[in-house]
Amino acid sequence: MEREIFVNQLIRWYGHQKRDLPWRETRDPYKIWLSEIILQQTRVNQGMPYYLAFIERYPTVELLAKAPEQEVLRLWQGLGYYSRARNLHACAQTIVEQYHGCFPDTFDELLRLKGIGRYTAAAIASLAFNKPTAVVDGNVYRVLARVFGLYNDISESKTLKIFEQLANELIPTNNAAEYNQAIMDFGATQCTPKNPACDTCPLHTICFAQQHGEVEKLPVKSRKTKVKKLYFDYFMFEHGQQILMHKRLGKDIWQGLYQFYLKESKTQQKTEECLKHIPLIDHIHVQSVSSPVRHLLSHREIFARFFRLRVNDLNTFVSIQQELNLQAYSLSEVQDLPKPILIQNYLKSEMY
Repeated sequence: MEREIFVNQLIRWYGHQKRDLPWRETRDPYKIWLSEIILQQTRVNQGMPYYLAFIERYPTVELLAKAPEQEVLRLWQGLGYYSRARNLHACAQTIVEQYHGCFPDTFDELLRLKGIGRYTAAAIASLAFNKPTAVVDGNVYRVLARVFGLYNDISESKTLKIFEQLANELIPTNNAAEYNQAIMDFGATQCTPKNPACDTCPLHTICFAQQHGEVEKLPVKSRKTKVKKLYFDYFMFEHGQQILMHKRLGKDIWQGLYQFYLKESKTQQKTEECLKHIPLIDHIHVQSVSSPVRHLLSHREIFARFFRLRVNDLNTFVSIQQELNLQAYSLSEVQDLPKPILIQNYLKSEMY
């Protein structure tokens, strides 16, 4: 009976309080998939412009599949977690090449596609095809833990099975899409991590956490990501209207993006020490050195400085380019290259 009340009240609440989002106006699996990938680890208000830009540029999965990866990364610039963009592109190509442009309609088949995890597979299957597969993300963990009094530690991988089982027992087989959207919205806007709106909550009479004063304690999450500090010194070499950059090839979050010459360290280096290691530094004019810019990632805290270096002699410029394995780009070319948001913000504030 309690579970039936939970489902009915949640769907009733959603009918009055749901957010007006463009991907809810369609059952097109391409648009639903695109929205879900963009919104992974991204707030709706931040992700919305990117979703609209992608739909405008690539209205079909076929057009996305045909696009150069560099173009996709450039459009993604600023969202972070760039592996999502690379997986998005690769998945689009798989859909076109192996599925003739049609998304599979089952959870298990969707799960086989690159970049699609259990949450995204459940979302597409339910929202596009109304299959009764329940989504489980941070919002769902929080709602279910509080309402049903679940103390299982959500930082442990085994806990997912417990929540998935309950979520799939709750989901109505004939109204899966609306239920999944309801619980996601409820967690995002009503049953929030901090200061949830318990006073106006339609579930307060059956909510375990509300009745036992445990709202702030649930869900249980014991393990926290250890954040490491890194210090980045970027060196932007300029000659006339050209700038030296290179493509980042390492298997990390910025793979495939373009950056200035970079020195990474675990401690802040003195300006003089940094410049000592730059080739032909006696022939270079140091125009400016920025103050450190703090940039937070999920497991890294980066403090970045930018050295703006003017090289007046072409031979010196070419020698630096060759020694540091860099490429020369015009200002307009630099603007079109996909870059970490740190570099994009610097260029925007300092130069263009």
